[in-house]
Amino acid sequence: MFDSHLATLLEAAVSLVNSLTDGEARGRPYVAPHDADLPAAVDAALPRTGTGTRPRAIDPEQAAYLAGTAHRLRRIFEAASAGRIDEAAGVLNGLLLSTGARPQLDQVPGEPWQVHFHGADDSLAVGWSAGCAAGLTLAVGSDLAGRLGVCQAAHCDRVYVDGSRNGARQFCSTACQNRTKAAAFRARQSRQA
Repeated sequence: MFDSHLATLLEAAVSLVNSLTDGEARGRPYVAPHDADLPAAVDAALPRTGTGTRPRAIDPEQAAYLAGTAHRLRRIFEAASAGRIDEAAGVLNGLLLSTGARPQLDQVPGEPWQVHFHGADDSLAVGWSAGCAAGLTLAVGSDLAGRLGVCQAAHCDRVYVDGSRNGARQFCSTACQNRTKAAAFRARQSRQA
């Protein structure tokens, strides 16, 4: 359904939203890292490309830019999950415009040419923001918009991309799914008692 490059961009969008926006996660309040902790959180949220596993040097300005992107991406996930596609498209169009997202054919040695998305200045923050916006645009602009979701578990607002065959995913994680099932089981048991 999603090719590997598109899947990487969508995973990056999910990771940025879930790591860099406040809310609730798995039944507990979640406060996103900020200030001095933000660059390391951004580094952890972005997928590794190539073979490098060393931390990237992400300056506070780049980290703050990506935190702002994460808030815009959250609005897209929330709107798409609620079926408000016009709203998601509006936020996406603004993000595409502000990043100067553009497609480009790139080739890694030994690999075929691939469509990648770059930003106007190709800095880490603008590049990843443009790529995530382009990836979400491809989902929202097709019949895959319904694959963007917000966790349906109580006290969790983390986002996900549903890559399942039947498109029936409702939770950000197995932990939230299990927590919801356990709560439903306890509720049934208390009604029967």
